[in-house]
Parts: sequence; C-alpha cells; structure tokens
Amino acid sequence: MYLLLLTIPVLALGAVGEVAADAPTATAVYGLGSLVQTALGLAVTSTGLRQALGGARAPRGLLAGLGAVTLALVLVATLEVPATESLPGRSGAIALALGVALVAGAPLMSTPGVTLGSVAVAAAAALERSLSAVPGAVGIGTPVGAFVAVGLLVGGMAATFKLSAWMLGVVWEQERNRTVHARLAVAEERLRFSRDLHDVVGRTFSAIAVKSELAAELARRGQEGAVEQMLEVRELAQDSLRDVRGVVAGYRAADLAAELDGARSVLRSAGVETRVLGDGAALPAPVQEALGWVVREAVTNVVRHADAARCTLDLAVVDATTARLTVRNDGVGRAARGGSGSGLVGLRERLTAVGGELTTAREGATFTLTAVVPLDGRMTAR
Repeated sequence: MYLLLLTIPVLALGAVGEVAADAPTATAVYGLGSLVQTALGLAVTSTGLRQALGGARAPRGLLAGLGAVTLALVLVATLEVPATESLPGRSGAIALALGVALVAGAPLMSTPGVTLGSVAVAAAAALERSLSAVPGAVGIGTPVGAFVAVGLLVGGMAATFKLSAWMLGVVWEQERNRTVHARLAVAEERLRFSRDLHDVVGRTFSAIAVKSELAAELARRGQEGAVEQMLEVRELAQDSLRDVRGVVAGYRAADLAAELDGARSVLRSAGVETRVLGDGAALPAPVQEALGWVVREAVTNVVRHADAARCTLDLAVVDATTARLTVRNDGVGRAARGGSGSGLVGLRERLTAVGGELTTAREGATFTLTAVVPLDGRMTAR
C-alpha cells in the first residue's frame, strides 16, 4: 500500500506530461503539490491501518490537511492545466488528485463511502471531459470512456486499500484472540490448582489440628490414646503430602466412600455426633467425585467455623435421576453467615461442570448445605 502511494509523484508527472511544455508553471506547482499530497496520504493510510488494528482514530487535522491539498491540486488542474484529447492533462490531473485522497482515506471509510467516492471521482473526470469538449477525443477521452476508466482504476485501488486494512484487522484480531485464549487457559489452570489445593489441604489440616489437640489433652490428663492420635496425625500428614503431589500433577480425584469415612472420623474426633446415611457406591464416577469434594469442604467448614454438637450427612437418589447430598449441622458459625467463602465458590464451579448446583440455608442455629447432581453427569455449556 505504501509503495503504491509512493508512485503518485510519477503518475502526476504522467498526468501533466503532455502539457508540460505549454504550462511549465502549472506542471511544477502540480508536481510539488503531489509530493505534499503523497506525504499526507502516507500518514493518513498509516493512521487508517492503526485504526483498523484497534488503535486511535486519525487526527482531524491530518485529514483536513489532506483535503486542503487535494482541493488546491484540483483548482490548479482546473485553472492552469490545459485540456487534451485523452486523460493525461486536465482530466488526469483532477482524477489523480481526487483519487489519491480517496485511496489514502479508504481504510477509514465504510464500504458504501468508498463506492460513492469512486463514483464521484469518475464523475468528476467525466464532467471535465464534457465541459472541455476537445475535438477528436475518442476512447477514454470521451466522457463515458473517462468515467469507466477512472472508475475502474480508482475504485479498484480504493477497494484494495479498504480490503487490505480489513484483512489486516481480522488477522490482528485472531492473534489477539489467540493470546487471550492462552491467558485464559493459564488463569483457569491457576484457578483449578488453587481450588484443588484449598479442598485437599483444608480438610486434612483441620483434621491434623483436631487430632493434635485431642492427643495433647489426652497426654495432659495421663489418659491412653494420645499415641494412637499422633500416629493418625502422621498418617494424615503423609496423605496430605500425596494429595498435594496429586494436585500438582493434575490427577487428584475425590473418592466419595473414602471422604464419607474420613468425615465420620474427623467429626467424631472433634466431638461432633455424626450420622452418615447412604454410601453412594452405585453412583457414576463423575457424580461420586463431585460429591466427594462437597463432603470434604462441608466437613472442613464444620470443623473450622462451626460449634456443632451434631452433624448429619444424608446421601440419596431422587427420582432415579439425581443424586442429592445434604450436610446439616447445628453450630452456625462465621462461614454460615456469609456463605461466600472460596471453598463454596470452588464447590459451585465443580458442580456446575457436571450440571449440578449447590445451595445453602440457615435456620436458627442450623446450617444446611445441599448439593444436587444429575446422575448422567451432563456437562453444562460455558
């Protein structure tokens, strides 16, 4: 595009070449004006390409400068350049000046605007041919010939500039989309990692804290069982290490049966009377995994934030199509008031991925968390 514009001074010399000897002053002024117009046209084209790539709009002063120079060239051509039997001469000089402005500004114009502009430039050349009425004019020297020739040439170049800017914008937008998708993939992986790490480490550390306190209290009172509790703490720490490695590798999955057993053990160690209904052994693997995460996070919240005396985990299949897990405790704490912690947010994301949903409710001192997952584990659109 820039190279095409750089040929304008050469075309200008060709446009007034036949009359250079008859009008040397007009030829010189028109040639110098073409150089200025070419420089302004390059600047306008550059800003048009930047705008097509999402950059700032072209400065009005630059567009006004190109328009003023174009008008001056048209006046010089109309008043000083003699008419000839063919396009080189007054017709060519007028068409070239108007055509350069149209082509340079094409990337900034709409498609209808480019079309109308091309017709206008061709009409200006045809009008000059009609007014000049030079005897002996044939072919492109006639008004119709000038209209067709100038329209095709100027319209083709303007359309090329417009299409090139549009294609460049499309390619640039595709590149931006690729970059955005890559960043989103990285952000999603970070979110997955942080969510899994929270779910894995939270419950385990809560259990370690509870069992450590229990072992310390047993040892302080001189009662048996402290050693067994510390051995369980060691096992929990080792399991936690394996789980964290699994999260890093991306292969960590929550086993529902193991999570229910672990929930019973952790809650009873914390002095919470626990009742577990249902085992979920017949549920599909994706459903078991999703509900396993729910059990883990719910029990972690009970141990951390609730002063519960009783906790019930009720797992049931509703209408043979949906698995429902209800976790209810009677020790409403800080987490129950807000219900917007990062753990619950992570659970909602996991359940959404398999078409499920998570709801929470508070009634007096009772906090209820309900997770519902369709048994077909259908994925929802994102």
